[in-house]
Amino acid sequence: MKAVLQRVSTASVCVDGAVIAATGAGFLALVGVEKGDTPVEAELLAHKVAGLRVFNDEQGKFNLAIVHPDIKGEVLAVSQFTLLADCRKGRRPGFDAAERPAEAHALFELFVQALEAEGVTVRCGRFGAVMEVTLVNEGPVTIILDTNTWTAGR
Repeated sequence: MKAVLQRVSTASVCVDGAVIAATGAGFLALVGVEKGDTPVEAELLAHKVAGLRVFNDEQGKFNLAIVHPDIKGEVLAVSQFTLLADCRKGRRPGFDAAERPAEAHALFELFVQALEAEGVTVRCGRFGAVMEVTLVNEGPVTIILDTNTWTAGR
């Protein structure tokens, strides 16, 4: 699984001109599910997102995670298969690495459930919909996570 995390002060998702989800301080998580991903990757990604220390402590250093009582941040999770784009050849991206919609939806939902189990409030975009995502990136802080590049002994 791949995720692009943006630390935000606010974020929202609109479908057909209506806001369907909005969040305050925390993360906008754009999540892509790759062929071969399993529930293990979904849970591993959720655990990493919940524990990632990219929020400032009293000294302004990245020491606090989204679940820290001083942060109590939220996540706006948006499924985005285009994170799996292969742009190595030509000018039109290929998406062969992206998981089929039914399987991707199930793993995305598992990621959301695992993140909630970590104590994070999660709001979601609409899987498969054309969405307008609005955010205020704080910092700016943008982190790219890819479970396929992590080793078992982290």
